Formats: sequence, structure tokens, C-alpha cells
Amino acid sequence: MNVIRIFLSAAWIAAIAAVAAGPAQAQAPAQASVGGAHPLRLVVGFPPGGALDTLARALAEQLRLGGEEQVIVDNRPGAATRISIEYVKRAPPDGRTVLLSSNAPLVIFPMTYRQLAYDVDRDFIPVSHLAEVPTVISAGADRPYKTLQDYLSWVRANPSQGSVGLTNLGGTLHFAVLGMAKTVGVPLTPVAYKGGAPLVADLIGGHVPLSADALASQLELHRAGKVRILAVSGTRRIPSLPDVPTAREAGIDAFEHANASYSAFVPAGTPAEVVQRLERAFVAAMQQPQVRSAMARAGLEATGLPGAAVKRTLSAERDFWRPVVQTSGFRSEE
Repeated sequence: MNVIRIFLSAAWIAAIAAVAAGPAQAQAPAQASVGGAHPLRLVVGFPPGGALDTLARALAEQLRLGGEEQVIVDNRPGAATRISIEYVKRAPPDGRTVLLSSNAPLVIFPMTYRQLAYDVDRDFIPVSHLAEVPTVISAGADRPYKTLQDYLSWVRANPSQGSVGLTNLGGTLHFAVLGMAKTVGVPLTPVAYKGGAPLVADLIGGHVPLSADALASQLELHRAGKVRILAVSGTRRIPSLPDVPTAREAGIDAFEHANASYSAFVPAGTPAEVVQRLERAFVAAMQQPQVRSAMARAGLEATGLPGAAVKRTLSAERDFWRPVVQTSGFRSEE
């Protein structure tokens, strides 16, 4: 199953500043393009500054170095990333428009939305598995609770303040929060934000008492003492946060499968040779040491696997989450 500011390298900060008013474009010296005459457009369903946007800009720069003359990072946030997905679905199948997405909208949404304008198996071809995405449970640094166990005690004493900020509803973190609510015995209300930046702004400002989001959106803010990461998702601690326990260690089992992954897709009908060329380029880019290092600093784990790995991941996630979603009874109201 895509912060007030992420502290990126100077190159990423410059890239984000260049697109504050619209799509970002990385220009390359004149050399042979690996794709075609038109710019290669990497479409992201979140605003600049979040985890997936960070990955997109690192990938764009490496593709440029690999011979792509123009790469545009096209941020199209809204509708829980469905705007970006539908945009790519409608794009010409020429390999010049690529969706970068987390798996949740392609795995969970078909189980929760009464009607979707896309079908991942019919409308898209997987190109490459790009990164694994650790997720974390965080609070503002000035909140009275310092650990997840402290928070559980606090929210039991303050059940009316059980809101939890997320970057979308109907994703894996949403269902993890619902699972935590059952364990705590207090209703926890997921609150959707349009991206990691507005979410963390409210977290730091004390407007939302807890959040669950990608580590990449909060790692540097945690290091700077602006937010406090209380626990990590998954089954093991994260090397960059060795002292932070998993949610399971803190007594909450619901987050073991809540980590995400990012993958690349093109519209159905894209010629096989074009998909293969993109796959080779994306896999090679994500496996470059400088990209892997940049991803690690940002809290992501670069993978760089072929499209077949995406198919396997989607299938496994569907099998796990289907009974969870069905048991919850959750349906999107949109």
C-alpha cells in the first residue's frame, strides 16, 4: 500500500524556492535525452516540501545528470492525491508524464471510495519501486507528553482532544490510528491535511496534539527540537533514530504495517520499450550513492527496483489491508 521547511541540502532548498509559484524545472546542459523531445514531467500529489517531493527533486536531478534534458517536478496536491493520479491517467501514453505516488491511494482507496476515476491495474503501468518510507508518530516539542505511553495516559485523561493529524484519510496510517484508538479505548479523530508542511505547522503550533506522517517530513525538525518523534512504525527501530521505540514497543500493535513505499507509474498504453527505458533510468538513478545518501539524510530508504517489484508489493498490501478495512467499516464520504 507523495513541514514548515525540511532542512534539505542547499540544492533542494534552491529547487523548492524556484517552484513556489508553480511547477519546478531542472535544466540540463545540452546532451542526448534518454526519453524524448518534450520535458519529462514527474507528477507529485503533494505541495513542495514533503517527503515525496524531496524524493522527486533528487530523482529529477539524477535523471538530468544521466542525460535527460529537461525534468519538471509538477506538484498537483488535493483530493488526497487523486488529482495527481487522474492527471497522469489522462496524459498521453508517451512516457513523458510519470506519476510518483505512495501505494496507499492505489491499494486502500479502491477499498474505501464508492467510486474512483481510476483503476490502478487498468489505467497504469508500474515503472519502478523507488523508496521505502518509514512513518512516525510525533507531537509538538512543548506538549506535556514525552513518550507514546505518556500520550496514551494523557489522551485517556483528555478524550475530547483525541485528534490526530494525517496527510490523507483512507490510507494505512488512518487505519493504524483507528487500531490505536481501540487499544487506548478513546475515540481518536483523524484530521486530514493537504501535505506534510501544513500538518507540521499545526503540530508545532499546538493546534493538533499528535500526528502520524512520513519520517522525511519531520526528521530534521525532530533533530532541531521543534517536534518530538514518540514512536516509529514498522517492526524495527530506524537507524537514524536508534533511541526512539517502535509503536509496538510502546504497547500499540496497529502500526506494524503502516510504513509506506513510493513508486513510479506511467499511463496504460505506454509502449513497452518506453516503459523499459524509463525503468532502467529510474532504477539506475535511485541506486546512485549520492541519491541513496540524500534519501537516508531525509529519512527515506532508496530502493531502485524494477516495475515487477511494484506489482508484488501492491498485491501483498492488498491482501493484508483488505480484511482490516472491511472490519473497520470505513467508507469515504467523497
